[in-house]
Amino acid sequence: MKSDISVKTNGISSFIRTEDIALYTERAKTSLITLREGKGLGNQFTGWLRLPDRTVEETEGIKRCAARLRSQAPVTVVVGIGGSYLGAKALTEALSDPFSEHEHTLLFAGHTLSEDYHASLLRYLDHTSYNILVISKSGTTTEPAIAFRILRDHMRKTAGAEVMKSRIVAITDAQRGALHKLAVEEGYETFVIPDDVGGRYSVLTPVGLLPLALAGYDADAFVRGMRDMALSVREGDDTATNIAIAYAAARNTLYHKGYTTEILISYEPSLVYLAEWWKQLYGESEGKESKGIFPSSVTFTTDLHSMGQYIQQGERKLFETVIHVEESRHSLVVPGAADDSDGIGFIAGRSLTDVNHKAEAGTRIAHIDGGVPVIKISMKRIDEYNLGQLMYFFELACAVSGYILEINPFDQPGVESYKRNMFALLGKKGFEAERERLEKELKEKS
Repeated sequence: MKSDISVKTNGISSFIRTEDIALYTERAKTSLITLREGKGLGNQFTGWLRLPDRTVEETEGIKRCAARLRSQAPVTVVVGIGGSYLGAKALTEALSDPFSEHEHTLLFAGHTLSEDYHASLLRYLDHTSYNILVISKSGTTTEPAIAFRILRDHMRKTAGAEVMKSRIVAITDAQRGALHKLAVEEGYETFVIPDDVGGRYSVLTPVGLLPLALAGYDADAFVRGMRDMALSVREGDDTATNIAIAYAAARNTLYHKGYTTEILISYEPSLVYLAEWWKQLYGESEGKESKGIFPSSVTFTTDLHSMGQYIQQGERKLFETVIHVEESRHSLVVPGAADDSDGIGFIAGRSLTDVNHKAEAGTRIAHIDGGVPVIKISMKRIDEYNLGQLMYFFELACAVSGYILEINPFDQPGVESYKRNMFALLGKKGFEAERERLEKELKEKS
């Protein structure tokens, strides 16, 4: 099946040799086969690969739960961090109208330890009824665990313990963990994060689908997009025409040539959180064993007036991946003016999308001329189906890239370092020796 997403690498051809891209294309092909056959590092966490094949049935229960929650309160607070919230946030931000009233409001908590943020959230919730959707495989991750405890306490005080059973839904492990145990004891409705799917690959589980349905968007179309992309790139096409192979090969060839920072660029503000999701996916998957491309992002044309100068003329260790959106959801034409005092009369009568595309084309040429390789990823429009295609494409290409780097793209051992230090400094039992060492170090370095 041919996907609606395309990848063009013409913008890197002047920076690399033909034989280099050929080498990494072969490595990408081999890596895809390894991934598909379940023979690579971390293969016990590759359940996301075939999620599109089996998710259709589960969406019915997800939609029923979303309808129930929507009927009983106008607001749902989604509690999670990392992969437990970024996919949902990326989807709902991409699809929402930023200036309209929403039929159901999604708020997010547990992705920060900021006291001011959560205090402001509670002040808002003082004046409305709300649900809680808590997402955590273990239930003991510090940030969401704190937020969930605070929110349960607030709901108990403002709405009463008797309503909490129907107002709280948990997405967690099927059989174990603190959150699973609590959900069973309290009688919360639950959905499962599969054991073989890590958080940053979980957007096609209830982790992403339930918030999507809660916000009123078409979860079925998102699943179809994921499934169609899986049929296009996951198996059958082990050639350079496979867009996941093409993207993984291009970025790894550039990395081999010293381009160590990848900037994801879009010209749509609604895709800011898609970039945040992408940064976690690639940063947490590739950044280990002193390897990996550093993922960054900007939104143009806004950031052309801030970061544009550095990108054009700064250190030449970066490359761009541009998300090109072919069609806009609305139509708006630049009006004419009698005096043309602003000097833009030559644009009058053209759609803003046309102007935006010309800005994109001009910037791409300028950056290539300035020494920045550019990969172009095109999607037809921003909707549920195309976002499903784009996100599965990024997931597959990320796993392939990880295998090219010869690392495990499905673990995150470095994330545990800050947690150990934080627990020690907060006085958690069993961390006494670490606490003494850290407090001494802090005195010496402060």
